[in-house]
Amino acid sequence: MAAPPASADTAPSPPPPSAASPEGTGRQAEHSEAASEDRNAGSLDRLLPPVGAGRSPRKRTTSQCKSEPPLLRTSKRTIYTAGRPPWYNEHGTQSKEAFAIGLGGGSASGKTTVARMIIEALDVPWVVLLSMDSFYKVLTPQQQEQAACNNFNFDHPDAFDFDLIISTLKKLKQGRSVQVPIYDFTTHSRKKEWKTLYGANVIIFEGIMAFADKTLLELLDMKIFVDTDSDIRLVRRLRRDISERGRDIEGVIKQYNKFVKPAFDQYIQPTMRLADIVVPRGSGNTVAIDLIVQHVHSQLEERELSVRAALASAHQCHPLPQTLSVLKSTPQVRGMHTIIRDKETSRDEFIFYSKRLMRLLIEHALSFLPFQDCVVQTPQGQDYAGKCYAGKQITGVSILRAGETMEPALRAVCKDVRIGTILIQTNQLTGEPELHYLRLPKDISDDHVILMDCTVSTGAAAMMAVRVLLDHDVPEDKIFLLSLLMAEMGVHSVAYAFPRVRIITTAVDKRVNDLFRIIPGIGNFGDRYFGTDAVPDGSDEEEAASTG
Repeated sequence: MAAPPASADTAPSPPPPSAASPEGTGRQAEHSEAASEDRNAGSLDRLLPPVGAGRSPRKRTTSQCKSEPPLLRTSKRTIYTAGRPPWYNEHGTQSKEAFAIGLGGGSASGKTTVARMIIEALDVPWVVLLSMDSFYKVLTPQQQEQAACNNFNFDHPDAFDFDLIISTLKKLKQGRSVQVPIYDFTTHSRKKEWKTLYGANVIIFEGIMAFADKTLLELLDMKIFVDTDSDIRLVRRLRRDISERGRDIEGVIKQYNKFVKPAFDQYIQPTMRLADIVVPRGSGNTVAIDLIVQHVHSQLEERELSVRAALASAHQCHPLPQTLSVLKSTPQVRGMHTIIRDKETSRDEFIFYSKRLMRLLIEHALSFLPFQDCVVQTPQGQDYAGKCYAGKQITGVSILRAGETMEPALRAVCKDVRIGTILIQTNQLTGEPELHYLRLPKDISDDHVILMDCTVSTGAAAMMAVRVLLDHDVPEDKIFLLSLLMAEMGVHSVAYAFPRVRIITTAVDKRVNDLFRIIPGIGNFGDRYFGTDAVPDGSDEEEAASTG
């Protein structure tokens, strides 16, 4: 894997050293320089919970079951290597929603602590913790003055932007990328920057008014009420507001008596009857947390999908789609294919002729971009009626690792092109592609996106990568899938699921064998290009690294 994982809600304390974690569940080192850079660059970091020392590890619902989170460490960040299995079917549409847990309870009842304990005990990747505190409404100048004097009621339902909460939760359940505001409790205002969340298998939504809206309730698959004694809640609130939010003791007590306690009695405690589970004593009730975790595990297991088997048997006898464009097989192109397909070709020659083919492929792909008429004046003072690119920007997205080799060719012909990366690997036990990491530029939805992978066999990884782009609001007809070599199966799979995606390659081979290797094929492109040892089972690149 090649970088960190989707951010989630901000936690007040940094994660333990053994599990630097994604922003928002208390598991990403959000205060680090690297995390700050990622947020500024629109980095989307998948969530993975740490395994606590005080609790025995649970069985993962994915096949990558390990007693400790699988990690890769770099000089700047920690990378989680547990992947997200498919959340869509062979049609490319979402067939399972994320499992949403609502955590309600009074202020300082321990909701966030209970949420972290559930996340830790679940021990599954891609969990998002979404806090209601992020969704306070923007205050007017008059309300700001009231808040500064502890005279504004933040414990009333009207203080929250329920429309934004509902739309955000709906998108997360649908597997889409969302933007979440960052709230500053010191200034009682939203910060300028927003954070990006994406890729939730499980969503934990916590807040004092988590059950106060009927539409919001319908989005929650499980509702948990954390019931903690009022004296304990007051002590915790005093400690938190004084030490973390810069309040004075008199102001905290005034606000508690005037707003917090009445709001609990009127709006929060009555919602206890709506809960599926009530957790007395909060984080001290480990029995309740164990029962919750068991239920969530059973729900996740019921939602597991098998996409690759469906791809192998679907729509394979149809003619090749019109969205496919194959580079003209000139003697030059045929000659380069002969060289790179030859098992006796040296690594230097393999790299040289692969790069030549990539350059031709990129040039060919650019001809499908939208162009408009424009007139320029030549140095001789004459008008020239030409063409210019009609889009906003071009972004390249490589499917690691083989797709990364196409980036230099793209940069060579597209000035100032932006680059994103997606890491998809095949789970060797299930045979399914799994999303491990992605980093996409900001505002990618406005761009034409060139999606790059060197070989595509079944189309499983290509479909997952396209689905990721669609989840980030990139229009389907603005996605161009480029590959040096594709199998007919992969072409059909992608075209059937996403009929408006343009597919561009230098050659299409007809067969895929029982191990899903392209026949006659090109071999393991990544190993041949990078000079690495072949995968022990002899899998092609799409099997071991990018499941094209």
